[in-house]
Amino acid sequence: MLENIAALERDGACLGAFSVSRTTKEGALYVDAVAHAQHHTPDHPSIVNGSIAAAVQGAFGDVRFTSRTQGSELFINPLMSLCFVFELDGVARRCLYLDRIENTHLMRQVSSAIEGFREGTVSRPPRRIPH
Repeated sequence: MLENIAALERDGACLGAFSVSRTTKEGALYVDAVAHAQHHTPDHPSIVNGSIAAAVQGAFGDVRFTSRTQGSELFINPLMSLCFVFELDGVARRCLYLDRIENTHLMRQVSSAIEGFREGTVSRPPRRIPH
């Protein structure tokens, strides 16, 4: 992700970043919206939005808010409250499977096209962030 953000910055497509704070109206509304959605989808709450909301509220580490993450180790942290903003055209230019999805109409078609792309791609091995 950090490498891709750097590439978008070089391309002039990175517009910056900001953090979502629970002390702002927008941050409080976001946390409320996530709680509302979780209440109305108790069997399938969003792991991504739940993680972000937990970070916005100051949670850290292996924080549980759904049984869907059982058996995995979470790393809720303040970086999750950062929002990076990009120009859409710049992101689209870097999308390696854009040609495969441009004529799709249904979500399952998009999903199948992306799955096919991933099957034909060799991923780089993960690297630790040096510190």
